[in-house]
Amino acid sequence: MGIINVTPDSFYDGGNTTSIKTAIKQAEQMLNDGAMFLDIGGYSSRPNATNISEEEEISRVTPVISEIVKKFPNALLSIDTFRSEVAKKAIEAGACIINDISGGTLDSNMLKTVAQLQVPYIAMHMKGTPQNMTSKADYENITKEVIFHFTKILDETKKQGINDVILDPGFGFAKAAAHSFELLNNLELLQSLNTPILAGISRKSMIYKTLNISAKEALNGTTALHMVALQKGANILRVHDVKEAVECIKLVTKLKSSH
Repeated sequence: MGIINVTPDSFYDGGNTTSIKTAIKQAEQMLNDGAMFLDIGGYSSRPNATNISEEEEISRVTPVISEIVKKFPNALLSIDTFRSEVAKKAIEAGACIINDISGGTLDSNMLKTVAQLQVPYIAMHMKGTPQNMTSKADYENITKEVIFHFTKILDETKKQGINDVILDPGFGFAKAAAHSFELLNNLELLQSLNTPILAGISRKSMIYKTLNISAKEALNGTTALHMVALQKGANILRVHDVKEAVECIKLVTKLKSSH
């Protein structure tokens, strides 16, 4: 899953794709590199990000989605939002998956909306909001708490009639680096939930702070952890660098088929 951020303030590529033209170019590159999905986001969810209005978020993402779908009719687009109204408008514009960092906790209409639209739903584990989540990184047993949280989400989505759910443990969201590494180390335990698992670790602070480098220098570290995530059962990688991630997938696939 290739990341296309139409935001001026995302942590790694903020401001790179704020025009439709650059977003189209990025989409084309990612699809050529082997992306299966493109994840379009108009609200930066990095720690302490600026809170923007629903209208602004909609005006950022819908024109980009419409244009990408027009140019690449076979592309599968997901909308990265925690707001049901934005999700609805994005699906109307041509997206076909909803990727919600809050797993339905920040908008009480989200699950109802997903059920009405009958699209796959990616639910992430997070506590609080992007503005205050760093203060909520407090766990007795991170893996246990994430699994418990996900069983509640699966229960709720089932009640609402949502059929396709993908779970994202939310590396770096209301989690210190130690929590994220512990979660990655125990990732195979999430397979007990019987749903596809998405791993979003690309260029995150758990990598660049550990290595004492910048997000721009974190591709090698990202690749190393992508191999770990895939071997521990991740089904989807959400990435900034598609070509390198696709190579990881090909190598792990080869490795697993060599038994």
